[in-house]
Amino acid sequence: MTKGKANKRQASAKQPSTKDTALEMLRRDGGATLDEIVEATGWLRHSARAAFTGLRKKGFTIDKRKVDGATRYSIRAEPVA
Repeated sequence: MTKGKANKRQASAKQPSTKDTALEMLRRDGGATLDEIVEATGWLRHSARAAFTGLRKKGFTIDKRKVDGATRYSIRAEPVA
C-alpha cells in the first residue's frame, strides 16, 4: 500500500459520518430542527426524516416539540445494549 492510500484511510476514519453528525445534533441540549440537520448533512428533508425512523428502529426514543414555532427533535432515550 502506498503512503497516499494510508493517509486517505486515516483521514476518512477520523471524520464522522453524516449519520454520526445527525445523531450528535439530536443528542445536544435542545436537540435540532429538521432544517439544521438538513443543512449540516446535505440530506433532503425526507432523508433526514427517514434517518429518524432508522434510529427509532434501532431503539432510540426521539422527542419532538415546538420551540418558538419551530419543531425541534432530540434523543430522549438511547437503546439498551
